Amino acid sequence: MDDLKTRGLVLLGCGKMGSAMLKGWLDGGLPPASVTVLDPHPSDWLKSTGVHLNADLPENPAIVLLAVKPQMMGDALPALQKLGNGSTVFLTVAAGITIATYEEILGAETPIVRAMPNTPAAVGRGITGIVGNAKASKADIDLADSLLQAVGQVVRLESEAQIRPLMAISGCGPAYVFHLIEVMAAAGEKSGLPADMALQLAKATVAGAGHLAEVSDESPAQLRINVTSPGGVTAEALRVLMDEENGFPVLMERAVEAAIERDEELANG
Repeated sequence: MDDLKTRGLVLLGCGKMGSAMLKGWLDGGLPPASVTVLDPHPSDWLKSTGVHLNADLPENPAIVLLAVKPQMMGDALPALQKLGNGSTVFLTVAAGITIATYEEILGAETPIVRAMPNTPAAVGRGITGIVGNAKASKADIDLADSLLQAVGQVVRLESEAQIRPLMAISGCGPAYVFHLIEVMAAAGEKSGLPADMALQLAKATVAGAGHLAEVSDESPAQLRINVTSPGGVTAEALRVLMDEENGFPVLMERAVEAAIERDEELANG
């Protein structure tokens, strides 16, 4: 962290994800003077933080975090090329852009760490998968890991190939959960509950069960068994949901496969 404070950090893009990370760093003790943010439309909050805003880049920053949308990366990266092929680590949270693409633009000797966060990072409850290129040292990965912990948990991938299934699980996963809440609430309303109450029940149930699964020493399977009395109402509902042909397991497999296939299609143009 001392090296980071001395050499500085550059944040390219400060939307929801960038703002969440920056807030975490500042709250964690990173001096605003050590941060340079490049953003064409800075928020009032960003202006109030005391960071260097749209200023000249440090000569040799410890890390550059790329947090702009993928379609904007082509215009943004050339301005950072002078920092490539050195000791500055480039950490990217942009989806769909491979490490090889960054190496082509920034130089093959550039330490690069690719990260895939998910949207709960905006409220500090995200989970991010990271993987580095051959030039990224253990210290570089450790630095990226510590910075990304500002918005939640971090897991380290064995290879860049694992980004795709990780995207299909944790990247797309919040949408699966939001849809679960939608359909639970709709089923509750159809069964006679007021719409607002059905939605409240669905939200609280999913949030509470998720938290219990995270903090419990028992597996999700055991937690499910704990709730399920043999021959009871939960067991009857699970008989439908766990059906081998039409239930959750097969649907989730198909959904994940579809997400991975689509990501491959997009990557191949």
